[in-house]
Amino acid sequence: MISKTNQLEFRLLRYFLVLAENLHYTQSAEILFISQSALSQQIKHLEIILGEQLFKRTNRKVALTKAGVLFEVEAKRILKQVDDSLEHWQLQLNGEVGQLTIGFVGSAMYRYLPPIIKKYSASQPKINLKLEELINKEQLKALENDAIDVGFMRSNSVTSNMQLKLVYSENFSLVLPEDHPIDSANFTNIGTLSEESFILFPNENSPLYYQQILNLCAEYGFSPKISHKSIHGPTIFKLVENKMGIAIVPNSLRDDFNYKIKFIELKNVTHTTSLFAVWKKENKNAALQHFLAQL
Repeated sequence: MISKTNQLEFRLLRYFLVLAENLHYTQSAEILFISQSALSQQIKHLEIILGEQLFKRTNRKVALTKAGVLFEVEAKRILKQVDDSLEHWQLQLNGEVGQLTIGFVGSAMYRYLPPIIKKYSASQPKINLKLEELINKEQLKALENDAIDVGFMRSNSVTSNMQLKLVYSENFSLVLPEDHPIDSANFTNIGTLSEESFILFPNENSPLYYQQILNLCAEYGFSPKISHKSIHGPTIFKLVENKMGIAIVPNSLRDDFNYKIKFIELKNVTHTTSLFAVWKKENKNAALQHFLAQL
């Protein structure tokens, strides 16, 4: 147990986190607008309060000890809780009663999320909404760190402290250059495109989606030749427009007007793509509970 918690000032925590991030006393002191010696004294003072060495110091480098690594997590959590409380206090002063932070993959905002958000805002006008576009992996990290309240992602691979809900399933669409000889009238199946180069979402960013594409192609006897990877719809469409490859995207991502491309919805295939809502089980944000009730 720490016997001197009354001496643990927020200022010391902020000094510690800056040094933990930079691992360089001179640079950290410049960021904090204090002298290097003052920073060194404050860190030593913090270590005395905690009764543990937080940094290993040599003439060449600074590194976190095991205690320092663990304390970095807790220091971030403490300061975030303080910042959140102050933000909540400010919202109350402004006549707002809460905040909900939503993470989402880009395709979720094309069709599914806007009406949900509009309906929620109408029913909860005093809730401040914050929206952040993040890939699946970034959303999971943000949920773990309590940086977002709920995420909308194309992945069902989550840890045991997360709650998962399927909210939307849809067909894939094939994306071809405008003058490609195959169109919706003569299209039979994607097996006829086995020699084409494909533009896909990166596997590391969306493994479930990536695997679904591979499985879809495998059903027609081929493995796609991947020429390029992108997580952004506009980039994918521009690459297809310039004949750098063809693509398979969620049908809701299609854009029939701004590019010289065409879409063929894959209706008669066994594979579809799903959108999941994910949130931390222990999240007690009342605004989140209202939102989940609407879902």
